Amino acid sequence: MKRSSLAAVVALSGAAALLLAGCSGSGGGSGSGAAAASTRACVILPDAASSPRWENFDRKYLQDGLTAAGYEADIQNAQGDTSKYATIADQQLTKGCGVMVLVDYNGAAEGVATKAKAQGIPVIAYDRPFTGADYYVSFDNIKVGELEGQTIVDGLNAQHKDPKTATVVYMGGDPTDGNAAMFRTGANNVMSAAGIKPAQEPKGVWDQAQTATNFEQALTALGGKVDAVWVANDTNAAGVIAILQKNNLTGVPVSGQDANVAGLQNILTGWQTATVYKPVKDEANAAVDVITKVLKGQTVTTTNKLADGTPYIAVTPQLVGPNEVETVVKAGDASAAEICTGDVAAKCAQYGVQ
Repeated sequence: MKRSSLAAVVALSGAAALLLAGCSGSGGGSGSGAAAASTRACVILPDAASSPRWENFDRKYLQDGLTAAGYEADIQNAQGDTSKYATIADQQLTKGCGVMVLVDYNGAAEGVATKAKAQGIPVIAYDRPFTGADYYVSFDNIKVGELEGQTIVDGLNAQHKDPKTATVVYMGGDPTDGNAAMFRTGANNVMSAAGIKPAQEPKGVWDQAQTATNFEQALTALGGKVDAVWVANDTNAAGVIAILQKNNLTGVPVSGQDANVAGLQNILTGWQTATVYKPVKDEANAAVDVITKVLKGQTVTTTNKLADGTPYIAVTPQLVGPNEVETVVKAGDASAAEICTGDVAAKCAQYGVQ
């Protein structure tokens, strides 16, 4: 993925390198002419494989929020294909967009943003950062990483293992995704402060099967010894857990994020320590608020910016262990019927998931 200057931003160590606090005001293009007059919000989702959230939640919440606000929503999914991403964008731009809301996929959003802004159409980076956006709406991704890192530190302490001498494997996300670097930065801030150093760190991916393969190779290189695994999300964590189960390695702290059904099941059964829950509705609502202000020509105020100057609207994530799984169900982002199947049913009863 072409990262240009943003790659340097997200690769730096520490939250201070990523965010410049204390800004308040509008950012980026304002939109003009026929584009600004349009009430269509054009949205491109990246795929359906890296996380079930895109089709299960983001589409619904964005559609509902934009419709309630009185705007037409054109929401499409590139299905993991950069060529399809570009084609969708061209079709949307031909029909007319008042604003484009893009979840980047392997750099495809950057070219679309260039075309949109050439037509006076403001661009919002949703969930994933990329160069050329006027606004970035996401969760506080450094905080997400910090919660994951704390999960590993606390998990090691609960096992009475010294973090300074523990064998910890790092399993990050795809480095072409700017968020992946933020997750790692936040996690490493916490873990390195506790004395943790990665014993193995394969190249990151957003793919469960490849993560399983990469982790198995790392485990082999370590002679089958591992004390904890920092994993960037629940989908990848499932791949790691499959290898732990294959090797009868129990009680290994494993982190994750997204609070997907498989992740919540793994938490209830003790294979995953915790997940970082990012209420998609909160992020979608924040995006709808920005979209509404942009289409009305109003000022968008933020408290943070990326180091490249992009205004950053950061939504607060939550840590979920077995005792908090029910909060995800109550929020409507998972159902007890999906979670509490087979052997998990007894754990649902134990932790009050219903």
